[in-house]
Amino acid sequence: MDSISGVGVLDKAILVLRSLRAQGPLGLADLQSATGLPRATAHRLAVALQEHGLVRRDDAGRFCLGFELIAMGRAAAEAFPLGELARPALIALRDATAESVQLFVREGDERRCVVSMQSPHGLRWIVPEGARLPLGVGSAGRVLHATAGSATSKEAWVESVEEREPGVASVSAAVHGVDGVVLAAVSISGPIERLTRQPGKRFGKAVVEAAAAVSLSIERSQRGVGL
Repeated sequence: MDSISGVGVLDKAILVLRSLRAQGPLGLADLQSATGLPRATAHRLAVALQEHGLVRRDDAGRFCLGFELIAMGRAAAEAFPLGELARPALIALRDATAESVQLFVREGDERRCVVSMQSPHGLRWIVPEGARLPLGVGSAGRVLHATAGSATSKEAWVESVEEREPGVASVSAAVHGVDGVVLAAVSISGPIERLTRQPGKRFGKAVVEAAAAVSLSIERSQRGVGL
């Protein structure tokens, strides 16, 4: 595999963790297949990660994600409170629209989903929390790509129809900090059958209001005002 960070062994270890996250518990043969690593390398890395609590064995002896990752995840969330500040507004948006709702932040040349709430419908679009997606494609990607570092956005909301995945539409709006800089994007996504080919017309106002509510929560938090 090509090195992403320039530290090959680290990239391979992360590949093991991401494979376990995506596919669940895996025996050694399946872990080798999922990662594309040589059998000995996959085993050596999984055992080393197990020593650090990042990987564990289940009752069947399969490798799976370790409990130390829970503590790390909690610490990361506490150090980055945006997700918790946004959650009440996102829940309200999901309940009002009955569609899947996400919160994205920019991470380098990509965007990461930090909060994801699923629609109650059987037919729905699911973005896993932690997923990394491209900028410039999809409504949330375009919000973050066009407005990152700027104090204003040209549009109240941005919509997309089948830009990243066939049959999926979305509409997103920017979340601003106290200084007006774009911090995140609130997004609704789902099948075209419900969102239509004009998702902004149907849900743009609700998404903008939710993004504004998140911005207000951030402002209150930064200024020490009770929520």
